[in-house]
Amino acid sequence: MSKITWKPGNMLYPLPVVMVSCADKNGKDNILTIAWTGTTCSNPPMLSISVRKERYSYHMIEETGEFVVNLTTEALAYATDFCGVKSGKDIDKWKEMHLTRQKADVVKAPLIKESPVNIECKVREKRDLGSHVMYQAEVVAVHVEQDYMDENEKFHLEEAKPIVYSHGTYFSLGKELGTFGYSVRKK
Repeated sequence: MSKITWKPGNMLYPLPVVMVSCADKNGKDNILTIAWTGTTCSNPPMLSISVRKERYSYHMIEETGEFVVNLTTEALAYATDFCGVKSGKDIDKWKEMHLTRQKADVVKAPLIKESPVNIECKVREKRDLGSHVMYQAEVVAVHVEQDYMDENEKFHLEEAKPIVYSHGTYFSLGKELGTFGYSVRKK
């Protein structure tokens, strides 16, 4: 197998693809789809999202410093794509995609009820990186769908059929290959 060299670019794939709900200081809300997101710290729990400055939701996050990361699933794949290519400046994505606003516990932005996991976030730091602004945010509340909890209070996100994004394509996740530490576990 041989390799060729490409120009520098973002080749870290696949990525989680999430719908981020946000609201401005007057309560006008929107949903945007983001694949540039990730965990950045466990104590305190923090994550990051990167948003293009020309996105309609950018000013909302700038005004309030709050947002909700809503995990996506196979059932939400169409809405996930739609919320990434259509602008909330022109349409109500909630109405068009039949998504339900749910009140958050801490932030003013709504949760997406149909998402199995909603992560309420408050921006702690922002960094202008060029085409995108990266927001480092503290996780201030997490909501999980009870249907995916077992009798031992273990959460089974895999049952919700989460999706990922790679090079312009959405994929469902495949079979389990092992759990953390399986390579060194005694048999």
